[in-house]
Amino acid sequence: MALSTTLHTTDIHQLELVHRGKVRDVYKVGIDDLLIVTCDRLSAFDVIMADPVPDKGVILNQIARFWFG
Repeated sequence: MALSTTLHTTDIHQLELVHRGKVRDVYKVGIDDLLIVTCDRLSAFDVIMADPVPDKGVILNQIARFWFG
């Protein structure tokens, strides 16, 4: 299911932000569990661009699901 808008940055106040990378935000959910949210951020040469790419996070998740499967 694709979102109707792009997701540049997440902010889940109920969870501890562990890491914010170039395209993923990682939150601590439990003692041994993490929530990895793939955003639509675009980076080039280690610089995060201001404008996200629609559905980029959805596509990255589909690729990961394929390879982890």
